[in-house]
Amino acid sequence: MSSPVVSRSGRFSGGPAAEVAAFSESISFDWRLWSQDLRGSIAHATMLQKIGVLTKSELKSIRTGLQEIGREIAEGKFQWKLELEDVHMNIEAELTKRVPAGAKLHTGRSRNDQVAVDVRLWLRDEIEALDLELHDLQRALVDLGSRHAEVVIPGYTHLQRAQPVYFAHHCLAYVEMLARDIDRMEDCWTRVNVCPLGSGAIAGSTLPLDRELVATLLDFTDPRTGKPRVTQNSMDGVSDRDFMIEFAAAAALLAVHLSRLSEDLILWVSSEFSFIKIADAYTTGSSLMPQKKNPDVAELTRGKTGRVVGNLMALLTLLKGLPMTYNRDLQEDKERLFDSADTVRGCVRLMAAMLAHTTVNAEPCARAASDPLLLATDLADYLVRQGMPFREAHHVVGSVVSLAEMTGKPLDRLTLEEFQSCSDKFGADVTSVFQLGKAMARRQLTGAPGTKEVRRQLARWQKQLAK
Repeated sequence: MSSPVVSRSGRFSGGPAAEVAAFSESISFDWRLWSQDLRGSIAHATMLQKIGVLTKSELKSIRTGLQEIGREIAEGKFQWKLELEDVHMNIEAELTKRVPAGAKLHTGRSRNDQVAVDVRLWLRDEIEALDLELHDLQRALVDLGSRHAEVVIPGYTHLQRAQPVYFAHHCLAYVEMLARDIDRMEDCWTRVNVCPLGSGAIAGSTLPLDRELVATLLDFTDPRTGKPRVTQNSMDGVSDRDFMIEFAAAAALLAVHLSRLSEDLILWVSSEFSFIKIADAYTTGSSLMPQKKNPDVAELTRGKTGRVVGNLMALLTLLKGLPMTYNRDLQEDKERLFDSADTVRGCVRLMAAMLAHTTVNAEPCARAASDPLLLATDLADYLVRQGMPFREAHHVVGSVVSLAEMTGKPLDRLTLEEFQSCSDKFGADVTSVFQLGKAMARRQLTGAPGTKEVRRQLARWQKQLAK
């Protein structure tokens, strides 16, 4: 039986110092690539058998040995060894100890292209899972809006009341944001889905490796044509981390969207707004104040955005000064990648669950939406329909608002004479502007928060998300 693989070659007379081994190990975090590492190794071994490096019996024993190791890892029985540095050496050393032919497995392969393919396999799976979770969050938002389709709230600019919108319209704004996030993730997936295995350490191999076969076995294929997709430059193949940065960037923007949604929810659940109620299971109390009910899921989601944005900055900085090709610095990429994926996926799942257990308080919403100042722009549009230029109408309505403030009256309580003191364009029908139902019905443009349009958009998204 061949001796176990060690992390140092015959070039060295001894192993690294204990403190160096502890400093340079990555098994404490890259162990989670074990499933992808096994899959890549089985595909590589299959290819080696095809080109005559392995016999059929050797391939079978390697495959069986790797599958046994996989079962042990899944059951928590596998002993990871710090001195073997990483997931690749741990698995290969154990395989070689059990299967003599395991010593041939690394033929034509370097840890440089091995880790590159492992991470691409891992990230591809993560993006696909995140895609499903993002659709679940979209469904939660559409469902929340649909359950409260008649509720109108103030829309805000500068956190000041601006114009009335349906609550559902506000929810759908985030559905649109998430749709762009999904598009970005799917676009990122396209560039992740390229196989670097066969690039070797830097310069490929003199052996007749069948890279296209390996790519096909690992599903690195064009979804439209089914043709294998392999990297076209061995130096780029082992050093490229652009796909990680693309994901980290898309994840950072997704996290920002989740943070903005969280901020809205945090405001709405406050006593000052009281627009929504979040179920007890998704809130926490205070260790001192017994009356408190805190929106911790939303607050933590908002807070975790900082770490996701930080991970993007860390990856960009990591690559900034690296010469071609592989440098040990790249070991630092995985923790940042893992953390971004774990964080955004956790936030998306919890946000969807929380929204499914959130209800709208219709009365406070109606009270806030009844503010006639929300329809000041509608009043300007009324004057425009009378033939007044908008800039003049804007000025006139500003005078009307000022008059209402001076007289201490709500805008819709001014008399016709008071309106006409600002402009003779105001007619007896001016107060109809302040009928909220009619005001919402008038908003008929595509994408506007009008009654029919919001219903149409809800139906569109319900249909799209049902696919």
